[in-house]
Amino acid sequence: MEQFTNKQKKDLKVLITFVSFYCRARHGKNAEQSPLALPAELNSTFKRNMHLCGECAGLVAYAIEKRRRCPLDPKPSCKKCPIHCYSKEYRAKIREVMAFSGKRMIMRGRLDLLWHYLF
Repeated sequence: MEQFTNKQKKDLKVLITFVSFYCRARHGKNAEQSPLALPAELNSTFKRNMHLCGECAGLVAYAIEKRRRCPLDPKPSCKKCPIHCYSKEYRAKIREVMAFSGKRMIMRGRLDLLWHYLF
């Protein structure tokens, strides 16, 4: 796949928002953070100078690459997908990030993410 569709960009934006929230809350300022390097076609979708620690940046890079190579068209949400393309370690980490960030962001008033959380 050459370019991401608008739906894929939206899904990646939600994922990166969740990982960014998780990284700030769990790793904070103590971890060495560097700017997040995104593929060129995603630069316009995300805010500039987003910083993540190395572990979280690696998780985002892995997720972007897996999303790019997804064999299903149209791509279902990952929790409804019959193919688990993430390795067990990354799947557990994504599950941890989503559980941690999702609940806290909804409690902080991000009701737009409630739709993504439930469906």
